[in-house]
Amino acid sequence: MGKKFKLCFNWRQYSLLIIAIVLLVMSAIPSSGPSIEGLLAVDYTPLPGDDWEVSTPAEQGLDPMLVAELYYNAAELETLYSLLVIKNGYLIAEDYFNEGSVDQKDRLQSVTKSYTSALVGIALDQGYLSSVDQKMLDFFPELADQITDPRKEQITIRELLQMRAGYPWEETSPALWDGLLSGHYPPLIEEFPLIADPGTEFHYSNLSSNWLGIIVDRATGTNLKAYAEENLFLPLGVEAGEWGMDAEGHNNGCADLHLTARDAAKFGLLYLNDGEYEGNQVVPADWVHDSLQRYSEDINVTGGFPANWGLSFRDAGYGYQWWSARVGEHHFDLAWGHGGQLIVLLDELDMVIVVTSYPFWLQHDAEAWKHELANVNLVGEFIKSLPSE
Repeated sequence: MGKKFKLCFNWRQYSLLIIAIVLLVMSAIPSSGPSIEGLLAVDYTPLPGDDWEVSTPAEQGLDPMLVAELYYNAAELETLYSLLVIKNGYLIAEDYFNEGSVDQKDRLQSVTKSYTSALVGIALDQGYLSSVDQKMLDFFPELADQITDPRKEQITIRELLQMRAGYPWEETSPALWDGLLSGHYPPLIEEFPLIADPGTEFHYSNLSSNWLGIIVDRATGTNLKAYAEENLFLPLGVEAGEWGMDAEGHNNGCADLHLTARDAAKFGLLYLNDGEYEGNQVVPADWVHDSLQRYSEDINVTGGFPANWGLSFRDAGYGYQWWSARVGEHHFDLAWGHGGQLIVLLDELDMVIVVTSYPFWLQHDAEAWKHELANVNLVGEFIKSLPSE
């Protein structure tokens, strides 16, 4: 008995010694993330207001420490303005950084494209448009005798929505970029060359979105912002800020809509709930469904990002002016604007994530892409950390 007791006692001492050594070694290794104390000090409590029902991550079944780490990392970014998380319809986390504030209406850049898409769907539902297969040139009769490339006569609203009309990305050429900045967009239908047959390939085109905006203008007899105020913003309880115009007085379909982060989140929630908001069908459910399909797959979205910068989003696809992508096990849809403006829809988790940031307006250099990538990867790493449901 005595020998057996002594053997057990020595093994326990040995085990404790091993544990002590491991803990000593671990304590000497620099931490790769925030400490528990650091995370507990992060405050992401939603601000007071009557435009959102608020809750907490824990009440909505989400680990508060994952959310705390998201906001801890967000505070390190130099151009981030706002970060909001909505879960099960509740605003569960909110904070503002750098120059951002709850009342600030930020330039959402190409997130605007997803709003333009919604307005196309509403105009179709209201009978102003008969079909997404209507020809683009039906709405530009002044160009009828100017078109020299017969392929352009076949371009449809559907192909403009999908970025499959065959027009090039304007940032690939100084001449194309100057054309985009000219503010005179109908003539560019003829002046800009096609680089692919309509309907065959994805090519990101800001002008395609601008032409969609003009089509809605001409079909409805009003400008895009006025139409949005009556049919989209008012039902959502949104008061939009500035919406930039072209030289002819059309709101830019591709960019320049200004909204608060909270109001952007309402648009995300609208699409997460199949176009319904507070019991009202604001956007037709079938339009939401069609918009979030993937008509193009495996798109290279690195753009100005050097390949070794490590964009966290994978498997990029494109719908009707909406992106889709994957991080880890999670697939999601998103509206995405230059500088790192994001409205992310995680349908499987009933979650919306909104980011607004410095827009880097007309700045498309390495600095702008670096900060955009930082904002995108902030969200990507958070999504990757979320459990599957």
